[in-house]
Amino acid sequence: MESVGKAKVVQNQDAIRNVKELGTGKMMVLGIQHVFTMFGSTVLVPLLTGLDVSVTLLMAGIGTLLFHLITKGKVPAFLGSSFAFIAPILAVTESTGNIAYAQGGLVVAGGVYLIVSLLVYIFGVEKVSKVFPPIVTGPIIIVIGLKLAPTAIGHASSNWMVAIVAFLIVTIVSIYGKGFFKVIPVLIGLLGGYLFALATGNIDFSNVAGTSAIGMPNFTIAKFSVTGVMMVAPVALATVIEHFGDVMAIGATVDRDFMSEPGVHRTLLGDGIATSLSAMFGGPANTTYSENTGVLALTRVWDPLIMRIAACVAILLGFSPMLGAVIRTIPNAVIGGISIIIFGMIASIGARTLVESQVDFTKQRNLIIAAVILILGLGGASLPLSIGAINFSIGGMALAAIVGIILNLIIPE
Repeated sequence: MESVGKAKVVQNQDAIRNVKELGTGKMMVLGIQHVFTMFGSTVLVPLLTGLDVSVTLLMAGIGTLLFHLITKGKVPAFLGSSFAFIAPILAVTESTGNIAYAQGGLVVAGGVYLIVSLLVYIFGVEKVSKVFPPIVTGPIIIVIGLKLAPTAIGHASSNWMVAIVAFLIVTIVSIYGKGFFKVIPVLIGLLGGYLFALATGNIDFSNVAGTSAIGMPNFTIAKFSVTGVMMVAPVALATVIEHFGDVMAIGATVDRDFMSEPGVHRTLLGDGIATSLSAMFGGPANTTYSENTGVLALTRVWDPLIMRIAACVAILLGFSPMLGAVIRTIPNAVIGGISIIIFGMIASIGARTLVESQVDFTKQRNLIIAAVILILGLGGASLPLSIGAINFSIGGMALAAIVGIILNLIIPE
């Protein structure tokens, strides 16, 4: 064990933990690099849901700075848009005709993070983690990805040629890309698909004319309804699990135990407050971004200051209406082609969770839990409930997550 420890120390000798040694210029370049890494996925969520791109970028930056403040500036994480809430946002918007009610659900979802943070602080991370074993989290993540499949196909079908080009670019870069390019396949796919659409006359610039280079984002204040909250907020039960995994992944990358110091209760608190604040003013839910973790591994620059620089750049981008208008010219087909991979990969990650955790599917208990989560989550099941004169329902992914957790607790091993 001693030799392994020495090897790890030697391996990490070339890592940069104090980026100020590189000088201001290189610090800025590294910060901008993280912005480009998160940019494609972060703006994809508002493009898919109808939220404002400028507000999303602004809130990603502000949320990241809040996260660093709450976590004592120790965790090199950037908070970008969460894909897990896309389906419920679209569902609430369709049922109510107003995306502001979906925002209200996201505000409450951030509150779920705060509750879990308190539970972790009181009982310890080990006891809370037992409520979310791989047999529950794996199928839930699979549902998150597959539930979005119709959205991806719907966008791609608007122009299959453009969608296929974007799809192929992301695939090729992901497999054959070298160096930094390998960690930004989404951004490259967006750019490549956009250029192809431009060359084939599939870009409409009519909404860009007249927009100013600098201006206030289009803020939208959240509204609250029982239906919106019950359709959106329970999804946080799944994203909390993703948060645990992201924090552990970041810690493993930079050789630090962030679960203990500053503590996962602090990272949950930071993520939850950032999500609620973002949604309150028209942004999506925030989450710690795996794309940026990949850049940490690639560059071996592990100073959290770089993430704070990236956050400031994102805030500046949020005050450019022209940028938001240009981004909205990206054809739905480009988004659809990329989404086929992204949403499919979310489902694949759920399957990988089951495989890596060696979940034994020869046990009837595990088969039942997984089967119920998948069918309830994908089949459109809905449970009508009433509280006094208030009628609402819990359905889809939220219902699947709740039932899966309950089954795991009551079915004996």
